[in-house]
Amino acid sequence: MASISNDGGGRRRILFVNGNGDRKAIRLGKMPMKAAESILVRVEALNAASISNTPIDGETAAWLRGIEDSLHAKLAAVGLTTPRNSMTLGEFLDDFIRKRDTSKANSLRNFLQAKGRLTDFYGSTVDVRTITSSMAENFVADMQKAGYAKATIGRTIKYAKQFFKAALRDKIITENPFECIKAMAQTNETRKHFVSREVTGQVIDACPDTEWRLIIALCRFAGVRCPSEVLTLRWQDVNFGKNRILIHAPKTEHHADNGDRLVPIFPELKPYLEEAFDLAKPGTEFVINRYRDATNANLRTQLMRIIKRAGVKAWPKLFHNLRASRETELAAEYPLHVVCEWIGNSARIASAHYLQVTEADFDRAAQSGAESGAVVAQNRAQQAAVMVGNGSQEWTEAQEIRRDMQMDADGCEPTQNYLVRPEGVEPPTYGSEDQRPGFYDLLEKPVWKRTSGRKPALDGRRNFLHFTLFFNGLQRILYHSVPLN
Repeated sequence: MASISNDGGGRRRILFVNGNGDRKAIRLGKMPMKAAESILVRVEALNAASISNTPIDGETAAWLRGIEDSLHAKLAAVGLTTPRNSMTLGEFLDDFIRKRDTSKANSLRNFLQAKGRLTDFYGSTVDVRTITSSMAENFVADMQKAGYAKATIGRTIKYAKQFFKAALRDKIITENPFECIKAMAQTNETRKHFVSREVTGQVIDACPDTEWRLIIALCRFAGVRCPSEVLTLRWQDVNFGKNRILIHAPKTEHHADNGDRLVPIFPELKPYLEEAFDLAKPGTEFVINRYRDATNANLRTQLMRIIKRAGVKAWPKLFHNLRASRETELAAEYPLHVVCEWIGNSARIASAHYLQVTEADFDRAAQSGAESGAVVAQNRAQQAAVMVGNGSQEWTEAQEIRRDMQMDADGCEPTQNYLVRPEGVEPPTYGSEDQRPGFYDLLEKPVWKRTSGRKPALDGRRNFLHFTLFFNGLQRILYHSVPLN
């Protein structure tokens, strides 16, 4: 418990005992008693959370985030909270990216893009602690209004969550304003495109040299990532004897398999690999040697020139669509878990970003339906031909046999008016015609016993047996006494 002490002149002081049993005081200065009492409630909540080592409630966290630096410093001085690390948004994001300078080039590029969008909206000088959940919602709404694609918005939200999660971990903020913002789907169906083999052949024919033909073949026929996996491929990883390639994926090298996977040397790929191997100089390490300098490895621009030279229309995602087209083909022929092992992704990622429905799927479905219909029609025609082909002689003989059977049956006495005796065709036994009990003898047996309920019930197994014998005997008497005419 905490209490308020008056120091005279309207000055207030809050006294409390912390978890170690030490008596602490917070000097509030001059303020009305009601204001001091509202602070007292927050102090008690902070002290209770500190003693029990539990998170503070949301209302207290919001109050703590909104108070002035002077009061916050007094609370931090007595151990009720951590000192504020005042930092602008620009400073915080720069520090975040600087600590991750060892990340992949694409990751750093995505960090910088997300940082640019955040600072453009909030400003680089805004205090990172003042950004609230409502301001985060306004940021997302502004991106939607600006016409960004859903995938771009979703990716930016994902990085914003990562930024502010780090700020929360460093005690700069007390809650993540983007925590409850749902990232939009990062799948853009309009950028999916299946690159057919015909178009691929035209592009390969327009390539300037062997290395470029092999680059496109690796992407389209082996599903290799470009440029990361293409440029790291070594000749020692190519096993022509077993028709396999060991691919090292820098993107997934942090996984348990270190990013290594085996890919078959498909028949479509093998001629381009052999051509490059025959032209390689002795002692050459890498399969692709033209773009060893990463700063000049602008393969996308050169591929655009090749596509233009081939006279075909460029597809949205030049290298990714080649890789996705190959996975789509393989998934139609092999189990998905096998295809994902070769391509280097998961079934979930493949379904969301790679697999597509192609024109070949519709053609195959239509052809399969036509073939099954033709088989049914053929079977029916064959059956009709067999019936007609047997000739009228067999048909006439069948008719005569049926007529003779009917004539033989005319002299027989009808049997449908006579019922089979209860004992059937077996010799008479107890309960049959000669030994059946009389009707009134059966009525002398006690069958029903009235209970306290509304419905009668059988008195145990004995009465149930009497009940069964009664109706069986009644059935026999009726069957043998009443003629059925």
